[in-house]
Amino acid sequence: MGASGSGKTSMRSLIFSNNPASSTARLGATIDVEQNHVRFLGDLILNLWDCGGQDAFMDSYLTTQRSTIFQHVGVMIYVFDAETREMNKDLEYYRDCLDSLTQYSPEAAVFLLVHKMDLVQEPKTTMFEKKREEVQKASGDVIITVFGTSIYDESLYRAWSSIVHTLIPNAAVLNKHLNIVAAACSATEVILFERTTFLVIATSTSSSSLPASASIASSPSSISSPTYTSSPPSPLDPHQMHPKRYERTSELIKAFKWSCSRVREEFHSLELDMYDFTAVLDEMTRNTYVMVVVHDPTIETAAIRLNIRMARKKFEELQGDSIGT
Repeated sequence: MGASGSGKTSMRSLIFSNNPASSTARLGATIDVEQNHVRFLGDLILNLWDCGGQDAFMDSYLTTQRSTIFQHVGVMIYVFDAETREMNKDLEYYRDCLDSLTQYSPEAAVFLLVHKMDLVQEPKTTMFEKKREEVQKASGDVIITVFGTSIYDESLYRAWSSIVHTLIPNAAVLNKHLNIVAAACSATEVILFERTTFLVIATSTSSSSLPASASIASSPSSISSPTYTSSPPSPLDPHQMHPKRYERTSELIKAFKWSCSRVREEFHSLELDMYDFTAVLDEMTRNTYVMVVVHDPTIETAAIRLNIRMARKKFEELQGDSIGT
């Protein structure tokens, strides 16, 4: 949800329809509610409602359609235009939506996206902090997670990976089995991606070492701010990986898949053999891809692919059990 023109349809097109950012300019305004059904992990289906933000529609959502829009909600994503001149009006609608959500879906998670960060002229971090304080104040005691996003960089994947992660039942079970794969491959890290969107579903990395982008809000002050500067790896850990590696990988692979489709080729797998690491990206199940990152130069890629092939049956069983134990 969010005001008209805040970029909701553009981000949905980028993440779920595999369109490049350059093609979003031709998208029209959303009329009323557009629904998308995206299959995740076997029987898990993401029912995504893109709600038009024109005043007439917003008023309708909060009156006659209130019980329909806000009932049985898993996550509410409210989008604020970073450059809006009507922030007070946006906050008023947001508070009304939050009240309705609290009434009909009190267990729903709330994510706020300060979108179109690429258009901000003033220092981005300063502007984001200001917006963050405003939405936190408007949210009261409700637990929220805030991201600064743009369709022109990896920040959108960072936000949506965190959103989707909250909807996956027993994601810890996937993490546990990815740790087993990592041990079998002598891998530094193993990452599981959703096949269509290439959003991160789970990783072998412990939650304590995951970047904020992959964490779930657990307290009223749990707010994720965008990182606009990068810290160099610690000299004490030569294999320390970049904190934005997940979303950057999602963005790059989606761009590569789109390039393949333009020449009528289908993306299947990817293998990178660099001077300091090896990465293998291959199909894990019908709905997922897995990336195995190895820093040990003695590990052969053929052995990694063999371990992935041997793990497929187990991960298919996990999906068939709706991510059971």
